[in-house]
Amino acid sequence: MNPLKVPNILSTRRRVLRNAAYATLGATAAGSALRDLRLISSAMAAGPITDYKGLVCLFLAGGNDSNNWIVPTDTPTFDAYTSIRGNLALPSSSLLTLRQGSSGSDPAYVDGDGHTLGFHPTCQELQTLFGEGKLAAVMNVGTLVRPTTRAQFLANPTFYRPPQIFSHSDQVTQWQTSIPDQPPITGWGGRVADILNSMANPAGNISMSVSLNGNNTFEIGNLVSQYHVSTSGAVVLSGALMSGTQPRVKAMKDLIALSHPNLQRKAYGGVLDSAIVTGDLLNTSVAATAEAAQGGTWVWNQAFPNTGLGNQLKMIARLIQARGPAAFNMNRQVFFCSVGGYDTHTAQVTDPLNAANQFNPVTGTHTNLLNDVSECMFAFQRAMEQIGVSDKVTTFTASDFSRTFPTNSQGSDHGWGAHHLIMGGAVKGGQTYGSLPTFAINGPDDTGTGRWIPTLAVDQYSATLAKWFGLDFNEIAAVFPNLSRFPSSDLGFML
Repeated sequence: MNPLKVPNILSTRRRVLRNAAYATLGATAAGSALRDLRLISSAMAAGPITDYKGLVCLFLAGGNDSNNWIVPTDTPTFDAYTSIRGNLALPSSSLLTLRQGSSGSDPAYVDGDGHTLGFHPTCQELQTLFGEGKLAAVMNVGTLVRPTTRAQFLANPTFYRPPQIFSHSDQVTQWQTSIPDQPPITGWGGRVADILNSMANPAGNISMSVSLNGNNTFEIGNLVSQYHVSTSGAVVLSGALMSGTQPRVKAMKDLIALSHPNLQRKAYGGVLDSAIVTGDLLNTSVAATAEAAQGGTWVWNQAFPNTGLGNQLKMIARLIQARGPAAFNMNRQVFFCSVGGYDTHTAQVTDPLNAANQFNPVTGTHTNLLNDVSECMFAFQRAMEQIGVSDKVTTFTASDFSRTFPTNSQGSDHGWGAHHLIMGGAVKGGQTYGSLPTFAINGPDDTGTGRWIPTLAVDQYSATLAKWFGLDFNEIAAVFPNLSRFPSSDLGFML
């Protein structure tokens, strides 16, 4: 992973505005730059941002089968679910009812179409958060060029289909850029950071965009660079912390500080110095939340699972705790974490066959993955409550796509529309937004192969988050150039 934070050396206000205008649009036409020059100038004139907000993208790499994450439990819809899902269908008795409160005696939540719903049986923690009003679900969301019906999808594929809609790499890019029909340059998180960073973090000591899982498209910007952090802290010079190496480290820093007539060497020295300083600051700042295993005394009220995702979210929590003036001095932060394994063509459910000559859908690879996500999200939300920023940090899930509704025996293939979760104290939780697809092969929401056509766009999902994060109408229109094609830019799931 690259630990470097590239400094943005901008000589004049004019250059700031010019670069930001181009950065904001990302992949849109440069001919619109004059409009966005006015937009950025207006945003900067609006004054500094002094409150804190953090946005956390949790990417489920490979394509999560959200058909089994949130399942309808009302009899007619559940019967349609079981008849098509086959070996993958979860037993109704195993599902965890979404309720209008956190008690098991609270009435079941009923969505706008009259459906009752249940979480996968391994997601007890998500059920609790939903009942507490800290978790919401957005139904059947995906990459769209424009609103699309089944008839339009079949009749005019070039006009209505996003490019390569069942390809991992293409759909990851389209989800993370929110630009489905143009060559991407920047991610939507990066474009948001480009707009807000100078207003929110004028004296910040770390990049606004932090990744716990290496390079990602979501945080690519033109003005703000990703800063990569490992689950144990900043990536530092090899051997720099070993006994007896400090004189050599000091000598290297002295060399970096020398004036270089060669501009390339001078620039490299500046980057390296910034990386060393930022890494030292980060590791010093997160030491306050070191647990006993790291020689510290900090105790999380809810322990994080010792998994790849659990350790990523724990480090994000530690970075947020260090957000204040004494350490990072940040008012806006964007985080990215990711966990893989969701491309469940095989082994999605238990193998071998059980005594009834059927696969057991309650166990298997997907169950293990969803259990980890549920426990990790729960621990992270409790951590945000512990450090007093529950209403200031919002976590959202994303994935390549969902999976096909029909089974391929032990697994499922690449799908399209998916259900996703939003978590935090500022979420209008305990509700779902959007609608379940009609569970019928060759039905109104089916491409013809059990892949649901999304009824909500990634653009709408992302724009709702960006609005809460602090972007105004014009800034949202610039960050999400495809948004005007859809009937609503705000899905209503944020306070």
